[in-house]
Amino acid sequence: MVTFLPGRPGRLADVPSFDRAIGGAESNVVCALAAFGHPVRWISRVGADGFGDHLVERIAAHGVDVSAVGRDPRRPTGVYFRTAGERGTGAHEVVYYRAGSAASAMSADTVDLAAADAARVLHLTGITAALSEPCRELARALTAPRAGRPLVSFDVNHRPGLWRDTDGGAILLELARRADLVFVGADEAAQAWGVTGGPAAVRRLLPQPRLLVVKQGARGATAFAPGHPGGVFRPALDTAVVAATGAGDAFAAGFLSATLRGLPLAARLRHGHLFAAAALTAPGDLAPPPARDHADRLAALDDGAWERLRLGPGWTQAERAPKEANIP
Repeated sequence: MVTFLPGRPGRLADVPSFDRAIGGAESNVVCALAAFGHPVRWISRVGADGFGDHLVERIAAHGVDVSAVGRDPRRPTGVYFRTAGERGTGAHEVVYYRAGSAASAMSADTVDLAAADAARVLHLTGITAALSEPCRELARALTAPRAGRPLVSFDVNHRPGLWRDTDGGAILLELARRADLVFVGADEAAQAWGVTGGPAAVRRLLPQPRLLVVKQGARGATAFAPGHPGGVFRPALDTAVVAATGAGDAFAAGFLSATLRGLPLAARLRHGHLFAAAALTAPGDLAPPPARDHADRLAALDDGAWERLRLGPGWTQAERAPKEANIP
């Protein structure tokens, strides 16, 4: 979608102007991965309109292959407006204009399934599944067991407002159980599935995915994998938050990047936290991650040094991580 960010804080009713940007969970992930040096492809549909042109051009400018993006001559590109307040607070407002959008009409007949299967990792989110019944059938087709299927990554991304007329919890649970790698917030699991009791309770509900990452907000995240049945926990970083939107997508990108590189589970969690910290300390939905050598140095810190990190705006530009990252 095209995102409109407020020119100043305030209610949508009071903000006089907005700055145009790009947004969308899957596109946020691929742009962050491309910025980190991974070859990535974005598969979607946008309108044959100026906003569609803008999205395709901007995402391609991040180094993303957009050759599998379809253009719909009959439906518009989706847009949304949001306030500067943090998601989940009473002051935060988000207004979506994507009913009947090109993306909401995606289906197994209009999407290049061969392009999806050609990847090492196929990343999906529950937001796409929430858009329409054809989108849900597409998600089912992509997560169906089949020979040669890529590793399927699924970010639950539960948005209750998108599931008003459908049992979103049941659909998200079905898709999560068919995936190989699942990202879900502990708060999302409680809201969508009524699961309380922490990461272990989520794992009991979702034993099928080979990898399960339960995000615990500002506290950190726990990952379950073969060889780690009890889970591996790594704390999040202390960051000066500028905007929280996009942090979950950035975390997924960091974890996926480390997965593609074959790094240990603990390092994957730390790379997820580092990418999330880049998004948290920048405005908008999308922020460039730190350079690869910078991220690797920080991820290799001992536990004490990691917990003493204090990251603020501009930290990703630091050339020498331990000094520039402000470790006491």
